[in-house]
Amino acid sequence: MRSRLATRSARLALAAAAVTALAVTSTACSPDDAADNSSSSASSGGNGSGTSGSVSSNSAKSSDATNKAAASGEGEKSGYGQSCGTNDLNFTVTSESQAGGYYLVTAKAKSGITCYLDVNTPSVSFGSGADGLASPVGQGGEDPIKLTGSAVAYTGISPKTTNTDGGKEFENVIIAITNDDPDPAELKLPDTAVVDKPIVTNWATNRAEAVPVIA
Repeated sequence: MRSRLATRSARLALAAAAVTALAVTSTACSPDDAADNSSSSASSGGNGSGTSGSVSSNSAKSSDATNKAAASGEGEKSGYGQSCGTNDLNFTVTSESQAGGYYLVTAKAKSGITCYLDVNTPSVSFGSGADGLASPVGQGGEDPIKLTGSAVAYTGISPKTTNTDGGKEFENVIIAITNDDPDPAELKLPDTAVVDKPIVTNWATNRAEAVPVIA
């Protein structure tokens, strides 16, 4: 009887020891396994999410670039909304018989240019001397005049306003949008002009307002 009890006690002790060992092993392995699983999952998921993150990042960058371009006006056609410079325009000059004879200058924006004549009166001169500078008579005028496409502006130049026989002869007239324009245009006249106290009108969209008359 005693022998059986001893044997049974030994078996119970071994079984208890085995359960304890199994519990210790499970507890010891769980953090490592969890860490390994987490690392493995992060590695696998990280690659996937990294690709997704890259696409998202590129989309964000593209969106930012688009917004910046829109804010800075990139992609818009240049030349819009600017003040006209002499070199933005093409000029033609014709000889007219009204008011004792005058020259009609027509200004048109060059292809692809849209600009505004912010200064109402052009700077006009015959030669480089002060006596060849045309005085403004203040006729007509619209401020500002938008030039683009087929739109035109007119100004009238009377080379001689005196009743004397005197005067200097010129075959060209110099015109600029402003007095300090660095690139004035020199236009060939359709005939030789006798110049004495010349005058010039304001820019106008109606050519009838560009007939120079001294009030």
